[in-house]
Amino acid sequence: MEEKREKRPFDLLASSVNGNVLVKLKNGTEVRGKLLAYDVHMNLILEDAEELEDGEVKRKIGTIILRGGNILFMAPQKV
Repeated sequence: MEEKREKRPFDLLASSVNGNVLVKLKNGTEVRGKLLAYDVHMNLILEDAEELEDGEVKRKIGTIILRGGNILFMAPQKV
């Protein structure tokens, strides 16, 4: 019998490392990029990050650290 394991938030973060993610900040800003690392405070390091406006690239940022306290949500993106 296969053991069913509940998915935890850190499981989703861990499986998203080196993948593209969409992050929405509390101020409404949306940032998309490749997740390089995270910590227990949900501080995120993104590479090749872009700021989005209405789903379109507003500006290219590059590498950025996002403070966990400013993050509303993070969603993995399919390529």
